[in-house]
Amino acid sequence: MKYVDEFRNGALARRLAAAIVREADKSRMYHIMEFCGGHTHAIFRYGVQDLMPGNVRFVHGPGCPVCVLPIGRIDNAIELAERHSATVCSYGDMMRVPASERRSLLKAKAAGADIRMVYSITDALKIAREHSDREVVFFAIGFETTTPPTAVAILQAKAEGLRNFSVFCNHVLTPAAIQHILQSPEVRALGTVAIDGFLGPSHVSSVIGSRPYEYFAEEFQRPVVIAGFEPLDVMQATLMLIRQLNEGRHEVENEYVRVVTHEGNLKAQALVAEVFELRPSFEWRGLGDVPYSALRIKDAFSEFDAEKRFQVTTRRVRDAKSCECPSILRGAKKPTDCKLFGTVCTPESPIGSCMVSSEGACAAYWSYGRFRQDAGVSGVRTHKEAAE
Repeated sequence: MKYVDEFRNGALARRLAAAIVREADKSRMYHIMEFCGGHTHAIFRYGVQDLMPGNVRFVHGPGCPVCVLPIGRIDNAIELAERHSATVCSYGDMMRVPASERRSLLKAKAAGADIRMVYSITDALKIAREHSDREVVFFAIGFETTTPPTAVAILQAKAEGLRNFSVFCNHVLTPAAIQHILQSPEVRALGTVAIDGFLGPSHVSSVIGSRPYEYFAEEFQRPVVIAGFEPLDVMQATLMLIRQLNEGRHEVENEYVRVVTHEGNLKAQALVAEVFELRPSFEWRGLGDVPYSALRIKDAFSEFDAEKRFQVTTRRVRDAKSCECPSILRGAKKPTDCKLFGTVCTPESPIGSCMVSSEGACAAYWSYGRFRQDAGVSGVRTHKEAAE
């Protein structure tokens, strides 16, 4: 298949659904975690869950870089603009994510801080070149997919001698987070989160390849199938996972062969290795501190590290008491299990990051599936109650 509409073909989807029904063992359940928010949205947008038999369930994981960023890091970004008078450049998804004290980048901007929405880090570089009298900070977030462009921008800034440009680095790593989930008490001991296998992230894997998943597939005996973001990709990968589980295998397979290779993008990996190094630990929203799960800028490029330039200190801020984003990101709860979902927390007035982000699980439920969920939404709460 060459064109995107071929990966949404209804006749092929029905044939795949029939194969899944035929091969799924009726005597057992299949709990499949999709790590990427792109998979979550494909499942709901195209009704993939509705095509599955009752014993095949999708569990939503933490695969959205906006959703997993802790509140304290957003507070740090606001401080850079307000306390240090820097021009902070951010992707649009981050602008409305709630920070502490009911603030956000957008509200800080409305109050006078110089915070600008950009479409890429090259926009931030351009602003730095045009305003040499101002400190320009790029609020860098994302998984392995967005890290290479940040590395290129830092190398470019160094080559140009840009002295007013820096990066507030929040790039995180996927394999470490999956391993952390499998080691969590909910999965290992308590049994509240059943995970039999993973739909592997596609865009991330285009950079790192399929090889990094081999360790935990073997160590934790959970199969991984890397899948594209189209509905037929998700269904084909689900069938591949069911076959592995039926046969007692726990291997890494690649459904997304049109993009992902075993080794990944070696040039991109080399750029990242030149500029970044592992952090010993980094806080993820919903997962807590995850060892070696994020990147920081190497000392050789410290002049472009906003954390060092402005002496940014780590802040610990708890989530709103009634917000279930942390549990949703661990796969322990569904969006409809949250009392705030669809009441005070909507895309127009979000309380949690899972509703704000276009890739968040709550946003997917709201946009494509909230009226089909079994769990009721009851008890309208006020914003004041939600923030307590």
